[in-house]
Amino acid sequence: MKAEERWQARFRASRMTLPSWARQAPNRSIYRSNATGTWEVYAWDRVSGAVRQVTDRPKGTAYAAIDPTGQWIYWFADTGGDEFGVWWRQPFAGGPNEPVAPDLPPGQPGGIALSTTGVAAISMASEGTFRIHVVRVGGPASLLYEHTEAAWVADMSLDGSLIAINHGEYGDFRHPALRVVRPSGETVGELYDGPTKGVTGLHFAPVVGDRRLLALHERRRRHEPLVWDPVSGEQREIWLKDPGDLNAEWYDDGRGLLILRDHRARTYLHRYDLAGGGLTLIDTPHGVIEEAAPRPGGHVEYSWSSASRPPVIRSSSGQVVVNPGGPPAPPSVPVEDLDVEGEGGRIHALVSKPETGLAPYPAVFLLHGGPTAHDRDAFSPEVAAWVDAGFAVVRVNYRGSTGYGSAWRDALHGDVGHIELADVAAVRQAVVDRGIADPNRIVLAGAAWGGYLTLLGLGTQPDLWAAGIAAVPIACHQTSYEDEAESLRAYHRALLGGSPDEQPEQYAASSPITYVDQVKSPVLILAGENDTRCPLRQIEKYVAKLAEHGREHEVYMYDAIGGSLVVAERIAQTALQLEFARKHLNHSDI
Repeated sequence: MKAEERWQARFRASRMTLPSWARQAPNRSIYRSNATGTWEVYAWDRVSGAVRQVTDRPKGTAYAAIDPTGQWIYWFADTGGDEFGVWWRQPFAGGPNEPVAPDLPPGQPGGIALSTTGVAAISMASEGTFRIHVVRVGGPASLLYEHTEAAWVADMSLDGSLIAINHGEYGDFRHPALRVVRPSGETVGELYDGPTKGVTGLHFAPVVGDRRLLALHERRRRHEPLVWDPVSGEQREIWLKDPGDLNAEWYDDGRGLLILRDHRARTYLHRYDLAGGGLTLIDTPHGVIEEAAPRPGGHVEYSWSSASRPPVIRSSSGQVVVNPGGPPAPPSVPVEDLDVEGEGGRIHALVSKPETGLAPYPAVFLLHGGPTAHDRDAFSPEVAAWVDAGFAVVRVNYRGSTGYGSAWRDALHGDVGHIELADVAAVRQAVVDRGIADPNRIVLAGAAWGGYLTLLGLGTQPDLWAAGIAAVPIACHQTSYEDEAESLRAYHRALLGGSPDEQPEQYAASSPITYVDQVKSPVLILAGENDTRCPLRQIEKYVAKLAEHGREHEVYMYDAIGGSLVVAERIAQTALQLEFARKHLNHSDI
């Protein structure tokens, strides 16, 4: 298979999310798959083996849920991929679609929580306000919660008597508080640990009548599980001596927790016994587990991949749970770890080297989004495409990244953007010193927050980068704030210390448009016409400034929001980026 055919085959290979199932009908599952070329929702009857496509939308479907009884499948329908719309549902066995809350106006989704009683709690944001409504079949929606600071529903107890809400009422969306209320709106309990110590609700115990809520806290400067009874106030912290950030999920009987430990770009699974406090490591392959959930009977299903091996849905019993169908994705190269001392501490980076050619290689720094995310040893068609094209790929878990404790994640304050780029520059120097990358052939690239850092880096570090590729970037924080979705405004306020009116100097100092006159290298910008996360108007202002200063640039426009759910669109964008890099590095051998 030729290199171009191979990298495109990775995008086209069928993939699927971990199936989720109804708590009271565990053989009824749903998942999302790209089998048709667009990510859509599927229903899977585990007894009969029957699979049915539920949604069929031109730009794909990003959010779906199944109710605890297994009778209904819910999904969010936006308009042309703009993440602004309403919730719909359909019977599990098929039938007509119906709106979940026909009396509610469209908005940005903030989650949905479902109960065995048919009652749902829906989070929506619009016009500067975050609202949660209680929806009963056949009746009008009732307003449960409303605030100008960000809030979203975490879960509802199976019997519908308790609803958990994460909120930023104390002024810091990045470190939320947790409130449990009744459907009437009466507050049952609240957890708030103070500034820089968020408490995030996950799920109520999967047993009818069980009030316990599983949450994550940051009392020891990393995410750790907490079991809380909001009625009695009783709390139980789950502490593990092993390093890394933790996540958790209930076992089906409510007697144990599945612990997911994320450390140095890999994932580890443990079972924690709530009765005896015992901790047992679950044997899994070396790599990354995107999702994991215990099944009735005690075994665990999980979605696994590594940089070199494509995703598969596995079981702790040793079996492959389900095959997405079609030819598998071609493998890629394993990733190598690199540790670099930076001004803020040790920086962990991942390096993927091409199988052909000689070092020092042309290189691309692919900067992750978020910034509250991190790069991991997981399969990536984008990374593999660059490697196949002869590039060394370097990914940096700069300050602000998750997976390395709260202090590393929260280091972004006062000098946003410049802090991350200081770490990127340190890693760049390291890969040059080690003979991995050719200093004259290094591309800076990224999407969303990574695209923002790309534009900022081209302006503030103009001599370090031969070219830049910024997909759906933030180019001007102030203009982006004016046009973006409500949850992003809340995040901006938390990250930059207030609104643009309150912190004009901070917004300007961290904006790429401030430094556009210093850009030297050619830049490719990819922008979604209806993107509510990185809005178009602020990108157009930046491009106009590039043109005004005579800087070389190209712009690619498409009609779906940043993270396209359409496989063909992802292939087209990757091909465009590879060709741009080849052209401007002026090397025919890559």
